[in-house]
Amino acid sequence: MGDANVTRIGKLDTATLSDALDRLGIAGQCLGIKPLDPAFRLAGRAFTLLYGPQQPGGTVGDYIDAVPDGSVMMLDNRGIEDMTVWGDILTLVAHRRGLAGTVIEGACRDVHLALDLGYPLFSRSHSMRTGKDRVQLDATGVPITIGGVRVLPGDLVRGDCDGVVVLPRGREDEVLDAAEAIEAAEEEIRKAVLAGERLTDARARLRYHSLQTRTGGAS
Repeated sequence: MGDANVTRIGKLDTATLSDALDRLGIAGQCLGIKPLDPAFRLAGRAFTLLYGPQQPGGTVGDYIDAVPDGSVMMLDNRGIEDMTVWGDILTLVAHRRGLAGTVIEGACRDVHLALDLGYPLFSRSHSMRTGKDRVQLDATGVPITIGGVRVLPGDLVRGDCDGVVVLPRGREDEVLDAAEAIEAAEEEIRKAVLAGERLTDARARLRYHSLQTRTGGAS
């Protein structure tokens, strides 16, 4: 049986989800994280990895074969952009295994293969300089931070041309309900203006601005 909320979030764009997060006072927008290609899209559950400074005997990790199918790889390398934690071999294996995509708080490299394969890769930047002997994988399945957002294993993730958002697992139904309501109202507004109605009138009739007004406390 599939994950119904992965299906739901895959039908919504990050802008609409961002509005829903704002409405509920949830900080879920991963700021500064962008796709290598604007056409890239991803939706799935977070598989988290935390990196730290290299220690004697440390390794960047051989973890990819143990990642559950359909996961979104979420790599926290502390925003470091002068060493990479993802390259072509990981892209190849992740693509062949059908993982949903990769999001990096830091840099990737070998971007040509992700572009050639259409593998969704999102990061702060890209560079050629390896993280081998410079950084190590400290832990998997732990809380991390991506673009200023706290991410827990299993959180719901959506990425598209505008960036990446994360929905906390305990509130994902609430966010999805709000996002679907906003999307439905916006679709009705689009239909109305195409039919000749004034934008101001359509927004007022459909209570557009109240749909995006904050109703929850910050989290």
